[in-house]
Amino acid sequence: MPSRPESGSAPVESRTTDPLDPLDLKLLQALQLDGRAPFSRLADVLGVSDQTVARRYRRLRTTAGLRVLGMTDESRLGRQSWVVRLRCTPDAAEQLAAALARRPDTSYIGLFSGGTELMCAMKPRSSQERDELLFDRLPRTPRVISVSAHCLLHSYYGGALGWLNKLRALDPDEEAALTPPPVGTPTDPVTLDAGDEALLAVLRRDGRTSLTELQTSTGQTESAVKRRLDRLRACGVLYFDVQHDQQSLGHSIDAMLWLTVTPSALAEVGRALAGHREVGFAAAVTGQANIVAAVLCRDTGALYTYLSERIGALDGVQAVETALTLRQVKQLTYEPGR
Repeated sequence: MPSRPESGSAPVESRTTDPLDPLDLKLLQALQLDGRAPFSRLADVLGVSDQTVARRYRRLRTTAGLRVLGMTDESRLGRQSWVVRLRCTPDAAEQLAAALARRPDTSYIGLFSGGTELMCAMKPRSSQERDELLFDRLPRTPRVISVSAHCLLHSYYGGALGWLNKLRALDPDEEAALTPPPVGTPTDPVTLDAGDEALLAVLRRDGRTSLTELQTSTGQTESAVKRRLDRLRACGVLYFDVQHDQQSLGHSIDAMLWLTVTPSALAEVGRALAGHREVGFAAAVTGQANIVAAVLCRDTGALYTYLSERIGALDGVQAVETALTLRQVKQLTYEPGR
């Protein structure tokens, strides 16, 4: 399935899996809270020098795959988000995953089930783009056996909130100092103009791009860039997310859970999942399994304990399908060979 390469893919860098120290963990959580916070602000809250923060940031980019990226909340734009499951022959999985990963409207692509299943999050910009991919290109792709698409109906946890928000590295005062003002509840979908689109395109490649660089890249004045940034963040369209290697945080198990829940218990189960430290994403979706969740665990024993003691204790959960991620092809951005 041919697709044009995603612009701005970062070069592959050699990485280690050395354990991170407390300051590294604090910096990761701080960036999840406010990905554009200046190093001086981060240094002030964390009680270290600007140079220390800058040095740690650069090192984490190499050792932990750290990337801060500007993302859009599609629901604020009146668009739908989907989770797509594809079953294919083992010889097709890698090529198909790479083709999907190069698309700018996909994220979180993983290989499952011995390489015969592929799962990805998809954010089509229009119903036409959605239909072209789901009804035309994917079903016609050679060696694809089946396509199952699940529309996200309600997000319980995810978007601007990720697993790093639950890291507990920051103390309450540090966390409060770095937490941005809450985003208001939307009334009508936000409409983007050409200037907004140009700005978002640059931030999708690097969320910490300076105002001067944003001005040069978009052809707008620095004051106009700042106004657009503030407006897009205030209305919730723009948020900043952190991409990182999970192994560096001591997690060897990455799994997707598909829960079949009694409809009357959906909201309660969703809220419970959002509070679990293991959960980095949870949403109600269409399909036989009506909640999907992404979880991180230290090892298979920890996953078993989580399933048996935490998930098993939730009233209304009728069935759980567990799919281990064998390899994550794309997190937020695509880095070939990652």
